[in-house]
Amino acid sequence: MHKHINEVLETIELDEIRDSLVGISGVNGLSTEQRKRLTIAVELVSNPSIIFMDEPTSGLDARATAIVMRAVKNVADTGRTVVCTIHQPSIDIFEAFDELMLMKRGGELIYAGPVGHHSCEVIKYFQAIPGVPRIKEKYNPSTWMLEVTSTSMEVQLGADFAQMYRESSMWKDKDMVVKRLSTPVPGTTDLHFATQFPQKFREQFKACLWKQCLSYWRTPSYNLVRFVFITFSCFFFGALFWQQGNINHINDQQSLFTILGCMYGIALFTGINSCQSVMPFISIERSVVYRERFAGMYSPWAYSFA
Repeated sequence: MHKHINEVLETIELDEIRDSLVGISGVNGLSTEQRKRLTIAVELVSNPSIIFMDEPTSGLDARATAIVMRAVKNVADTGRTVVCTIHQPSIDIFEAFDELMLMKRGGELIYAGPVGHHSCEVIKYFQAIPGVPRIKEKYNPSTWMLEVTSTSMEVQLGADFAQMYRESSMWKDKDMVVKRLSTPVPGTTDLHFATQFPQKFREQFKACLWKQCLSYWRTPSYNLVRFVFITFSCFFFGALFWQQGNINHINDQQSLFTILGCMYGIALFTGINSCQSVMPFISIERSVVYRERFAGMYSPWAYSFA
């Protein structure tokens, strides 16, 4: 397990910050670019064969974008399939992709195929359409591609790029490949996985428990509030119900009700305080738990018991 973690850190280039605190976004801890790379690394822990990324470069400057996409390229070089949505990338970022799926407004596919060296395949396909202006020298292919496939260009040319793609040989070749790969080989059976999670329940519980203890240790304000309130509650209820639990003082039904009221008050006040104290930390951790659970890192039961 530790060997796999070290490989992930090396692939995503996180060795230099492996012992750093993540912190709160925009306040302290890791930068936005480092957080995005960390998110990719978290997904790689379960060793998936395919990874989906939704605009991993959004909100980043040119340098940070290059670092993140280099990490994405490193992931692809390990043999994994990376499906990534991206919005108007630079020339270097665009040409780092192997395949391109381009859709127009409405979700209709107008190109699905290789990018090619220096985007030659994409440029070749669209320049073969009559009336499409040629790309200028040293112009960004992704920007040019979006310009020549815009709705206004379709109106100007009187063409439907989605229909053109469906009638192209590229579409027919892709359709044949999809049909061939969708047909199971005779004698094969459905995939079956012995376990849903990569680790046993005990390992999941230990990891979640260690994480919770470490999280509480790093938030002294939370522990201080609980300690002060519990101490105050002990003195308050101790003074209010002084020696009411003495067996010699329980002589009638009213004395018993007094003890029950004391127990109810202690449980109520300490419970409300615990809930109110932990709420800010739960709201911060909730998104992390959702992401890690959907990534298959641990089961909800392991986290709940921890």
